[in-house]
Amino acid sequence: MERTVVIIGGGYGGTLVAKELDADANVILIDPREGFVNAAASLRALTRPDWAHNAFFPYGALLSRGLVIRDRAVSVDPQGVTLASGERIRGDYLVLATGSGYSYPAKPHPEATEIARQLDDLRETHKELSGAARTLILGAGPVGLELAGEIKDIWPDKNVIIVDRATELLPGFLPEVRNSLHHQLNERGIDLRLGTSLTALPPVPAGKTARFTVTTNNGEEIVADIWFRAFGVQINTNYLADGRLTPLTDLGTIPVTDHLNVRGYDHVYAIGDITELPDPKMASYAMEHAVIVAANIKAQLAGETPEAIHTPTSDRRILLPLGTHAGVGQLPTADGPAAATAETVHQRKGADLFTARFTARFDQGRH
Repeated sequence: MERTVVIIGGGYGGTLVAKELDADANVILIDPREGFVNAAASLRALTRPDWAHNAFFPYGALLSRGLVIRDRAVSVDPQGVTLASGERIRGDYLVLATGSGYSYPAKPHPEATEIARQLDDLRETHKELSGAARTLILGAGPVGLELAGEIKDIWPDKNVIIVDRATELLPGFLPEVRNSLHHQLNERGIDLRLGTSLTALPPVPAGKTARFTVTTNNGEEIVADIWFRAFGVQINTNYLADGRLTPLTDLGTIPVTDHLNVRGYDHVYAIGDITELPDPKMASYAMEHAVIVAANIKAQLAGETPEAIHTPTSDRRILLPLGTHAGVGQLPTADGPAAATAETVHQRKGADLFTARFTARFDQGRH
C-alpha cells in the first residue's frame, strides 16, 4: 500500500519536498494560497507590474500525481493534520514547512491567497509609489535595501530614505562587502540613516501616498509621501501552539535532530525558518533542508535507514541585488567566505531573481 506524505506549507522548501517525493509516495501538499510565491521577486514585482506575474506559480503545475489542498493547518499531532475547514488529513510522514511571515510587499498580504488578488495589490501599490516623490523605508536589512535598489532602478530621481536603529549595515559580513554596499547606495543617492529610530510610526497606512512628517530620536523631522515596513519576521508555527505534537522554543521554533526530524519522532520532519537551527532564515537553507528530508523519507519508504544529515551553520552568505545589475554578495569558498562581484550577483540572482529555477520546478506537473 502506498504511503502518504503530508507537507504543510508550499514555500521554497515544501514545494521542493513535494516535487522530490511525487513519484515515490501519495503526496498531499497543504497551503491556503493558490500558488507558490517567489518572495525573492516580490520587490521587483512591485516596481515592474508588467513583469510581476513571473513571481507566481500555480500549485496545479507542480505535481504529476500528488494532491494540493487549499486550506490552513490549525493543529498537528503525530498521526496527521487538522485543517481550518475541519477536515482531518492523516499521513504516514509529516513535513512541517510553513516558513515565516514578513510585511507586504516583501510577501503578499496574508488574506490575499489568490494570485489575481496578489497581482492587483502590487499594481495598486505601484500606482501609489509612482506618484510619490519621497519614499521612506523603515529597515536597512536585505529587504529594505533591495526595495530601495529596485525603486531607484525604475525612478532614478525619486528620493529614497532608509532609516534603521542599527549602527551598521549587514553586521557579521566581510568589510569589503559592507563597504561596497555603502558605496553603491551613495552612488544611487539613497539617503541612509543608521543609528536612527522614529518616535512613532508614520500616521498613514504603509504603501499609501499621503504627505506626512515623522520625527527621529534625534529630533529631526523627515517628510515623505509614502512609506514601507521592512522589518519584523514572524515564525509561522501558531498551528503547533496546542502542544499536541511538540513544545515550541521561546522563539516559536521547532527543535529538530540532525536528520531534521522533529525531536521524538522518526516520521515527522521540519524544515526552513521554523526550525531551531543557527542557519540563517533564508530560502536557500530551506531548500537545502528539503533535499535532506526528501532523501530520508525516500530511504524510509524503501525500508532503509535514513542517512542524510544536516550540519548546521552560522556562516553568512548573501546575494543582495540593488536593481537588475548592481548589488553585493558573499559566498562560501574552500578558503572561507569571499565577496561576490556585482556581475556575479547579477548572473546568480539579480537578472531574474531565481524565476528560471522555479519555472523549471513547476513545468512538469499538471497544466
